[in-house]
Amino acid sequence: MYVCLCKGITDKHIRDSVDAGAGSFREVRRQLDLASQCGKCGIVAREIYDNYLNSYDENLCYAAA
Repeated sequence: MYVCLCKGITDKHIRDSVDAGAGSFREVRRQLDLASQCGKCGIVAREIYDNYLNSYDENLCYAAA
């Protein structure tokens, strides 16, 4: 789904940015240049970011030594 029509950013771009290591919503915004033109997408983008972080199953997250 397109989130930012000005920049052509989709919800997949936001999820991919998180998967690539963006540690905060601010980093996602910087990486994608999100909400930098008209700003209308900021609220929806933040909801997608928050929902994606909350969808992780903690049982599948582990650290390898």
